[in-house]
Amino acid sequence: MRRIAIVSHHAVSLLNFRGHLIGELCANGVQVHCLAPDYDAGTRAGVRALGAVPVDYRLQRTGMNPLRDLVDVARLVRILRRLAPDVSFAFSTKPMVYGTLAAWVARVPRRVALVEGAGYVFTATGDRPGWRRRLLRRGVEALYRRALGRAHRLVFLNPDDRREFIERGLAAPARSVLLGGIGVDLQAWQPAPPVTEPMCFLLVARLLREKGIVEYALAARRLRADYPQARFVLLGGLDSNPGGLDRGQIQAWVDEGLLEWPGHVPVRPWMAQASVFVLPSYREGVPLSTQEAMAMGRPVITTDVPGCRETVRDGVNGDLVPPRDVDALADAMRRFLDHPDRVAAMGAASRRIAEDCFDVKEIDRKLIGWLLDW
Repeated sequence: MRRIAIVSHHAVSLLNFRGHLIGELCANGVQVHCLAPDYDAGTRAGVRALGAVPVDYRLQRTGMNPLRDLVDVARLVRILRRLAPDVSFAFSTKPMVYGTLAAWVARVPRRVALVEGAGYVFTATGDRPGWRRRLLRRGVEALYRRALGRAHRLVFLNPDDRREFIERGLAAPARSVLLGGIGVDLQAWQPAPPVTEPMCFLLVARLLREKGIVEYALAARRLRADYPQARFVLLGGLDSNPGGLDRGQIQAWVDEGLLEWPGHVPVRPWMAQASVFVLPSYREGVPLSTQEAMAMGRPVITTDVPGCRETVRDGVNGDLVPPRDVDALADAMRRFLDHPDRVAAMGAASRRIAEDCFDVKEIDRKLIGWLLDW
């Protein structure tokens, strides 16, 4: 029996983003240890139900405290030595860096890192980066270079990230592979009937500025007067990342009547109510929310940036717009409002693309091969 240690930043992410992979590994006779810093009774039970073993470890998900991070890495090394896995698999920025370094120190025989996106410091915001952001980027690049150089395999979701990491000297071409998205369970996310009355737009994301939430609210403001029956829904919770929006700003849009904001709630019931999925992000890996929308037969409006452009064939299953462009975003939404027949046709195209490109069973089969060196 092989052992694998999966190092995550958030227990919920193990279930929401890696649940199918964990289940498949366990079904293949692999002993899976899932490391997370914030287990509660529900997530612990969820991981056990998949056949894996939940393991607690310490990690400050956001912020840069070198002394605390060093202590956390030392503790992680001890945990990995105790577990003695054959493979470590880390995803998200901090676990990818510190988890891979800890696995190297602990002499884990095979180390795999998944680059889910370039991250905050590499995402263009349209503003000139200040000295703090430039300094942070240099620090993150140094950590990436040191950690990813110790990985046997680097898995990227989109070709732009792979190319940038290679050009910056952060990844070796021979060890870098392209996955193309983490995939969606096509059986669980079945197509829902198209909705056009009222027309409902839906954005699902952590409440970060770089997700394009401000542009979404401003586009809704421009459309509200002409289309008073249209709905503009925002799902997601507040986030402590540097680009996080505060509750007051979101609530002001709600009070103005621009947005509905149920908060951090299950996505599927709201996706069934949606006509069009919208993600005006500045940069992504390949967003799972968009893959889920496509699986449910929803057209997509998103930005022509790394990660997002992998999900939309412009004019086929939705529209690509420039990032940080409120006018273009409002125009794309207006086209659906003026031509509601596009919803059903483009939604059907989304489902076909999801079946061809984002079937989690096929994607996990490939990823498991890289993890176990099959």
